[in-house]
Amino acid sequence: MLVLWCPDWPAVAAAAVGGVAADLPVGVFHSNRVVACNAVARRSGVRRGMRRRDAQSNCPELAVFPADDGRDARLFEAVARAVEGLVVGVEVVRPGLVAVPVDGAAGYFGGEHALVERLLDEVAAAAGVECQVGVSEGLFAATLAARCGEFVAPGRAADFLAPLPVTELDQPGADRAELVDLLRRLGLKTLGAFAALPERDVANRFGAAGLLAHRLARGRSERPPLRRRPAPELTLAEEFDPVVERVDVAAFLAKGLATRFCAGLARHGLACTRLGIYAVTEEGEHLGRAWRCAEPLTPAGVADRVRWQFEGWLRAAPGERPTSGVVRLRLEPEEVVEGRSLQLDLWRNGGSDEDDERAARAFVRVQGLLGPEGVLTPVLDGGRDPAGRVRLVPWGDPRERTTPLDAPWPGRLPSPSPATVLARPVPAQVFDDGGRAVGITARDQLTAPPRRLTIAGGAGREVVGWAGPWPLTGDRRRPGPRRARLQLVLAGEGDEPPEAVLVHCAGTENPVWTVEGVYD
Repeated sequence: MLVLWCPDWPAVAAAAVGGVAADLPVGVFHSNRVVACNAVARRSGVRRGMRRRDAQSNCPELAVFPADDGRDARLFEAVARAVEGLVVGVEVVRPGLVAVPVDGAAGYFGGEHALVERLLDEVAAAAGVECQVGVSEGLFAATLAARCGEFVAPGRAADFLAPLPVTELDQPGADRAELVDLLRRLGLKTLGAFAALPERDVANRFGAAGLLAHRLARGRSERPPLRRRPAPELTLAEEFDPVVERVDVAAFLAKGLATRFCAGLARHGLACTRLGIYAVTEEGEHLGRAWRCAEPLTPAGVADRVRWQFEGWLRAAPGERPTSGVVRLRLEPEEVVEGRSLQLDLWRNGGSDEDDERAARAFVRVQGLLGPEGVLTPVLDGGRDPAGRVRLVPWGDPRERTTPLDAPWPGRLPSPSPATVLARPVPAQVFDDGGRAVGITARDQLTAPPRRLTIAGGAGREVVGWAGPWPLTGDRRRPGPRRARLQLVLAGEGDEPPEAVLVHCAGTENPVWTVEGVYD
């Protein structure tokens, strides 16, 4: 396998769209975290995963761009087209990474080194970007070889991988951060140390995900080479009338097609790992591209790749884009694995993709009657306030977090969260043993242990336990009353069990208390 890798592709694509010169620092952010940056930014101390304010503190001149998969795919189409002009069987792994079989092309061009030189020249001339090439057995080893610019001899993939850090297992899209963290805590710092473990022990300790990572560390392919040949009826074709000339229309249609495509595979006990996307335009032009994925594709993954591919086709540079709209689209599973590679949701209770699709259509009809705000989906954001962390998003809109969950939120409540968060806090009063009102001191401490709580002027209830306070004011020099939250456990009434509530306090002299939530 030959892999061509364009370093820092999201940053390269963002700079190209934004008109930023190549010698200026560029950072791409998602949820205020760096997801990609160029070499100029790294020399100034910017790193992936860094918070935006820290990145801009290290590099004040940093050009900031939001993450955009469509933008990355659209610009990478020129690179894929340049590679396709020399080699047959191009597979786009993700924007910035393309893989091709090396044997036939190397023989035609007079060897692997000659082929690589031609590829580098062709990509530089057609797309104007720098890239690196690596050759090895298997996609994982070839990807790491491309990052090092290595040509790994047949049978030597395990030796090449052995000294590399185990963190290389957490490639984009692989979602192995927890596994890598566990391996490091166990003292397995390199791929070679992980590969040396017996396969039986890895399967017993780490499960199927760990076994797949173990195969990669040993220089093996992602899965055994024996594949089931896709049946012809698994291909899904769709005619469009009117023709598709806009990316947003293609993205909308792709969701339904992807669901039907994956449902058809699931009925045969299969899942797709290499997806062929082929289209025919109104003028008879034939377009096509294959997308490879290390993990079996879900409906969302299929829809994303169709959308990315239409980004590349319909928004290409003049002279490279189709001359007319797309009238026919075909999704072809060019490589499949057994369906057991996918684990269904434990709580689906026999549900199916068809059920999800019917429910989605019903929600859309309700929105048509009541408006976009008639159907809302909750999204959990980061933050300190239990009520403010839940944001309602209209059905169909992207359910993306606006603030990261793992950010340091001073004053955030520990788990568990209140089972019920009151829309309108209820007035309350908290008293100590002497019947005096309890408040918050300038050092964010209680003036006395709480012993009794009254809610909305009702009868007082005994406080049998409490935790906190969690202060809400970040700067003690800042004017204004001290504010904090407490968790109180109230004695049960009669046969009722004890009840836990979340309360808020503001002030020391004349404290104002409210009940904000109730725990189950």
